[in-house]
This record gives sequence, C-alpha cells and structure tokens, in this order.
Amino acid sequence: MSHDPETSTQTSPYEDLYGGGDAAHWAFGTGFEDPLAGLGAGEAAAVPEGVSPRDLATYSLMLADDALVMSHRLSQWCSNAPELEDDVALANIALDLLGQARLLLTRASAADPAVVPTLPEGSPVPAEDALAYFRGDQDFLNVRLVEGEDADFAEAVVRLLVFATWRLALLSRLRDSSDPVLAAVASKGVKEMTYHRDYAGRWFVTLAQGTEGSRARLLAALDRLWPMRPELTKGHAVESRLAQCGVGVDPTTVGDEVDDVLGQVFAAADVARPDAAGLAGVQRRTGRDGLHTEAFGRMLAEMQVVARAHPTGRW
Repeated sequence: MSHDPETSTQTSPYEDLYGGGDAAHWAFGTGFEDPLAGLGAGEAAAVPEGVSPRDLATYSLMLADDALVMSHRLSQWCSNAPELEDDVALANIALDLLGQARLLLTRASAADPAVVPTLPEGSPVPAEDALAYFRGDQDFLNVRLVEGEDADFAEAVVRLLVFATWRLALLSRLRDSSDPVLAAVASKGVKEMTYHRDYAGRWFVTLAQGTEGSRARLLAALDRLWPMRPELTKGHAVESRLAQCGVGVDPTTVGDEVDDVLGQVFAAADVARPDAAGLAGVQRRTGRDGLHTEAFGRMLAEMQVVARAHPTGRW
C-alpha cells in the first residue's frame, strides 16, 4: 500500500499498526494519570505562606533522592531477576519511583531555583536532570538504605520491603500536605507504594518458607540491612519544621506503623525481628545530611558519567 506523506493526516508513525483510536490494548495502556492535572502553573510553583523556600526545596530533594537512588538500584535487576515476571515487576517499580523523583526534583527547583547546579551557558538540560546528574554525592539527601548494591535477590526483596513500608507510611500522611504539589504526588504515590510493599512482602514470605538456601539468604540480607532501619525514622530539622507548618511529615511519627507492618510480615514468614544496633553516622550526620556509603559514590559516578561528559547535549 502506498503512502503519500504530503497528503497524509497520520499523526503517529504507529497509527497504522492499530488503526488509531483507542490504544488501551497496548501494554499498560496509554492513559497515564498526571498527578498534577488541575494545578495551574502558578499554583504548582508557589510556596505556601510562611514556609521557607529553601526548606521546601530541601524536603522535596530528600523525598526525590530516596526515590531516584532506589529506582536506579532496582533497574539494575532488569534481565537479572529470577524470572521474567520479576524482571518486569522490578522494572515497573523502578519506573514508578523514577516518576515520583522527577516530580519532586521539579518541585525543588520551583521552590528554590538556587538549589539547581549551574551548567554551561546555553545548556538545554532541564532543572530535574541538572539535579539528578550534576550534583555531587554530598549534595544528595537520600537515606542510606537505598544506596547499597544488592548481593542477591533476597537482599533486593528485604531492601524494598523496608523501604516501601516506610515510604507508604510517609506518603499516606503527606496527602494532607498544605503544598498542593506534594499532596498530589503523595496521592498517586500511595497507590504505587501499596503495590511495591505487597510485592516485596509476598516474596519475603516465599523466600522464608522456601528452601533452606532461600531462607538462609533472606536472613543474611535482613541482618545486613536492618542496621539502616533506625535512620528512616530518625528525623531531620527540615522535616520537623515542615511538619509543624503542615507541609511535610515528621518521620519520627511513622515508626510504630512501620514496625507493626514489618512485624506482621515477619510473623507470616516465621522470622524473628532482628536485634541489631543502628548504622552509625559521623558527628550526628546521616544520609539526610549528605553522608553516604562508598557504594553510593560508585553508583553515582556510573549514573552521571554520560551527562557530565556532554553537559550541553540534547537527548
């Protein structure tokens, strides 16, 4: 069949594949919901009255960096998971978190443009990418739990279970934020994190009740990662200030809920709650203060190498 590009009204090169119209039969559909739909540009950029723009930007970076780094680590399982279904599941969880990170990085740059790294004049790199690819390791504010390279699939499951349980508790409360952008991101994120937690919880029980080898790997992973659990609910001065003014969530208030949910999973898996001291900081500094592990430095160098080599590139 001939095709005349001068007279064609076709708007997509793929239109002939499905005849146009409803494309819902494609994998995952095409009707992705924009969590910021309905917010005007001014409303999405405005800082709530009485709130420090730098505090709001810093808090947004904390939440964004948690999601961005965890997303990158999970994406490393693509083609490496035990089954094809888990390749797809972990890739989609990574994409969920990357979507959260993008919105939150944009929120940070809108609240306080000064947090965005300075790039060469004329660089087309948007603010969200500049924050992801051109900050140094000490400028990232993520918790250290998300940084490590998984030794095996059991460690990926444990890390995701603890992270998703904690982040779901945070986002559930953040839906009531007086900042409309954070509230919108949280509302969408709750649905995503509910699935992430369920996925990890099911695999946790499966590995614990599987073979001797799978249980041994799971318990070893739990012992390695549990010292990072206390940092999640320690709290930072910025988090406390924004919680007091109704914008953020104080992580010290979600500890009991996180422990209760994890306790239910441990009970179903017949696994004892670990008894290990928390990972020490340096002069009271932790991930929220820019203190990170060696594994994070290596990961960041790999993640940023292409962007840093071509700071004015178009992608």
